[in-house]
Amino acid sequence: MGMAGLSIAWIKAAHVGGAPAVIGESLRLLTSGLYVFLLIVYAMKLLRHPDAVAAEHSHPVRLNFFPAISIGLILLSIAWTSTAPGVARYMWGMGVIAHLLFTLSAMSSWIHHTHYDIKHANPAWFIPVVGNILVPIAGVRYAPPDISWFFFSIGLVFWLVLLTIVLYRLFFHEALPARLTPTLFILIAPPAVGFISYLALTDSLDGAARVLYFVALFLTLLLASNALRFLRLPFFISAWAYSFPLAAMAIATFEMHVRSGLAFYAGLGWALLALLSAVVIVLSWKTLIAAKREQICVPE
Repeated sequence: MGMAGLSIAWIKAAHVGGAPAVIGESLRLLTSGLYVFLLIVYAMKLLRHPDAVAAEHSHPVRLNFFPAISIGLILLSIAWTSTAPGVARYMWGMGVIAHLLFTLSAMSSWIHHTHYDIKHANPAWFIPVVGNILVPIAGVRYAPPDISWFFFSIGLVFWLVLLTIVLYRLFFHEALPARLTPTLFILIAPPAVGFISYLALTDSLDGAARVLYFVALFLTLLLASNALRFLRLPFFISAWAYSFPLAAMAIATFEMHVRSGLAFYAGLGWALLALLSAVVIVLSWKTLIAAKREQICVPE
């Protein structure tokens, strides 16, 4: 998701700010290859260790990461829409159907649970919701408007519901474990993506669009003000949670520049893109080092 967000952000920067198109195109190819590789690896795990996959699907936290599979496909469809719309349409369709199934599965688990507690609530619970908000970005080209509005409505309403639950957990219960602390950045993604999707649906920078953008901007500032707390954390694979929300905010800011015509948003967009690129480079390096040391994909 983070790599796909980075690819789309650079593609957007090429369209808006004259960035070299080759950067976004190269990242898009790399991301597509990475998605296929990870999908194959997890399919092998499913075939060889089905009990482990079943245990992950019933886990109160890990369950919420399964929709990242369909979100990744939807993001790739967005990245390829401008140059390969035929292929992108099929990726979008498969991603949307898969994500609806993942959302129904996750919400059914929440409703009919026997093992959830407030301490299990964390920003990763937004992942099934964020995917729904993504659907209209490419969906306005590939399907009747009501389909995009259907998914946008699900994402927006249940984002607000989950936001209330997660903030209650953060305000009145123990702090998140260090391993999950990077997931606080996921708070940025729903309003930032919601802003982009709302513009795709309405083509209007109205009051509702501005509310979504400025909520995302405030959350970005809030997390930036706590940067030292995040820098002190040891590296976990969950640190990749920094990447996609920053990408969503960079893309939303470039879109804000296009719609408003204000140079401030162009400068802010470039700053966010630079930060995002640096974060992904550092995360990639630390992930490779951790993999070499056999410190990832190990039992917790």
